Amino acid sequence: MSYTRLLYHIVFRTKHGKNTIPEVHEKELYAYIMGIIENKKSRLYRIGGTENHIHLLIDMHPTCALSDFIKELKEYSSKWLSNNPNFPDFEGWAVSFAVTYNISDKQMIVNYIKNQKEHHKTVSFEAEYRQLLIDNEIDIDEKYFLKE
Repeated sequence: MSYTRLLYHIVFRTKHGKNTIPEVHEKELYAYIMGIIENKKSRLYRIGGTENHIHLLIDMHPTCALSDFIKELKEYSSKWLSNNPNFPDFEGWAVSFAVTYNISDKQMIVNYIKNQKEHHKTVSFEAEYRQLLIDNEIDIDEKYFLKE
């Protein structure tokens, strides 16, 4: 038996950054996504966001490949959202972001996700996303940055 802890901070943006996740119905979406994560034998520590993006902090099961995990999260939730009358303007997910963290960073990331609505009163998604990439030393290609 191997012991693992694969802690990921994942961010999904709505297509074109449109505000298509009404706050009044976001908990429905969060519950659906939690079900997908649990079905993949993974653990959701925190989910939150705004009308145009969501953040997740998960402990991913070691049998999952990150790219497949994110693809399925986006694919299944996109289909669900497209067929749900509470999300009539949803067009799909766009860019996503994922980085690993040490378990000692867990509470910091949980608090960051918990504070999203307050955070975005003063910081745009574009600025937040850019800073996440910079903080994690991920090169930004301006030709493609948030173009979808």
